Amino acid sequence: MGAHQLLGRGRSGRGRRTAAVAVADRGRAGRRTGMTAAVLGPLGVDVERGPAVLAAIDSGPSLAAHRRWHGEPGRPQLTPLLADLERVGLRGRGGAGFPFGRKLEAAAEASGRPSVVVNLSEGEPASAKDAALARTAPHLVLDGAVTAARVLGSREVHLVVPGADLQVRASIETAVRERRDERIRFDMHRADEAFVAGQAAAVIELMAGRPNRPVTTWQPAAVRGHRGRPTLLSNGETFAQLALLVLHGVDAYLAHGTPGEPGTALLTVHDDLGCRVVEAEFGTKWEAVLASDDVDRPVLLGGYHGTWADAGELRDLTVSRTGLADVGLTLGAGVVLVPDGCPLTFAASVTSYLADESAGRCGPCFNGLPALAEALHRVTTGIGGRGETERLCRMVERRGACAHPDGTARMVRSALTRFPAEVDRHARGGCSYRAGGGG
Repeated sequence: MGAHQLLGRGRSGRGRRTAAVAVADRGRAGRRTGMTAAVLGPLGVDVERGPAVLAAIDSGPSLAAHRRWHGEPGRPQLTPLLADLERVGLRGRGGAGFPFGRKLEAAAEASGRPSVVVNLSEGEPASAKDAALARTAPHLVLDGAVTAARVLGSREVHLVVPGADLQVRASIETAVRERRDERIRFDMHRADEAFVAGQAAAVIELMAGRPNRPVTTWQPAAVRGHRGRPTLLSNGETFAQLALLVLHGVDAYLAHGTPGEPGTALLTVHDDLGCRVVEAEFGTKWEAVLASDDVDRPVLLGGYHGTWADAGELRDLTVSRTGLADVGLTLGAGVVLVPDGCPLTFAASVTSYLADESAGRCGPCFNGLPALAEALHRVTTGIGGRGETERLCRMVERRGACAHPDGTARMVRSALTRFPAEVDRHARGGCSYRAGGGG
């Protein structure tokens, strides 16, 4: 797809326009029918009804509709809830995949009254899953957050929303108003429209009234976060998954997915069917997720900090964090992106965007990422080798104030590793994806 611009998911009517990054509306030929229940944003991000988290979206986003489908949540105690979380293996859905039960337990054991933070800011520009949840199933997210707050003895839930997305903000505000009888205070915070604004440390900074950018932290937020207190911070999908567990029980949760990897995951898919949010059970073949021909094309998995799958590599794989990790891939934030054109050129465009999006607060971000973007650009234009790019990847890794340099280096290194023949072809002035090929 080269260097198309990503138009955002209804953000204040103007969308998110990046200088380099690439997701375009590709039309709807061949779309599966009977699946779509909602359309978001100016480009029409389709939200397809799913087996669990997105099962009730046809009923509408109101609290009454939510209660008719899901019922009232119980009031679990910490110890049995931790046991249930361990049994179903719930991991965070924001990218890192950290075990949610361990984070909850750490917040419960730390000193001070905990806070609960739902991070709906979704700084990853190719992701629309939390926006989809906020628009179609907001009360599932809020049920999870309220459950966590009650278990921790917290009196407040903080909701971090994308500052430029008026539709998400309006949906969450409406959902909160419907819960006037809750003995929980909901505080809303508007995040900047920036890639790094959604990182945990950046969210804590925002809540403190400081610039919404990441800073170096020495303790996880679950131990020392908002106002120095333990803070349970996770994204919207994670809290929705918690709500499903509490509302329907362990057995219902285990009915989806595989014995080793129960449950489902929300994916933002950009392929020949357009842009859509789908819910896939773990263990689902990628052929059932992607448009028919796209499984045989290069795919960027996990978002702009993700990893590349070579053409056809996903055909023998499933939606599985562990299965993908075994072959050096990551599900990350659940972004599944099929470029229209050269994956190497696309990777260079993404790297340039990520260099521009850094907080600029440490050397690896301020100096390293622009140099890395320039080096990869030289690779794609045939005037440089991969050696300099690999050296710069090593230089920025594990040295930044946040994980932004590491994620960028991971995506770049994955492109070099997955497409060595394309690197060689570009070095000779060619490209497999240009008319006539060349090289």
